[in-house]
Amino acid sequence: MATTVSVSRGAPPPLAADRYERILAYAAAMLLAVVLVAIARGHAEWPRVPPLVWAHLLTILVALALTPVMLLGRRGDRRHRQLGTIWVVAMMLTALLSFGIRQTNHGAFSAIHLLSAFTLVQVPLLWWSARTHRVARHRGAVRAMVTGALLIAGVFTFPFGRMLGHWLFG
Repeated sequence: MATTVSVSRGAPPPLAADRYERILAYAAAMLLAVVLVAIARGHAEWPRVPPLVWAHLLTILVALALTPVMLLGRRGDRRHRQLGTIWVVAMMLTALLSFGIRQTNHGAFSAIHLLSAFTLVQVPLLWWSARTHRVARHRGAVRAMVTGALLIAGVFTFPFGRMLGHWLFG
């Protein structure tokens, strides 16, 4: 006996990760691995790292670790919402803590602090779009935040004589 599958019009888009989200997830996992290697290689200098920098690193590690789990895992369920809340808190703390880190720019704010300010505005909006079931808006905001605030900003923590780059490349 043949079975038919009906497709209702106006059905919500599938919640599975698309190609771009899979790329973001794997890129976040790779960046996490590289950051952990850099931290391990810099162990001799750990005592000289200010607590504020350690707090900033910890919050970004949380966000990086959760990103692949959330992008590749089931969406919309209780676990996703709970992990999403942790991710939002980690991103907000990361951005807030960055305002206290100004050693690389002679005590002044740098261009990266503009991204921190943007993050402080966009992450709550991202969270609110999820809470109000604006799935397409939420999905787009997550993709943009992971691309810019996590991955692009994360890559720029390695060049220009910055601490993680110094630790990684010696």
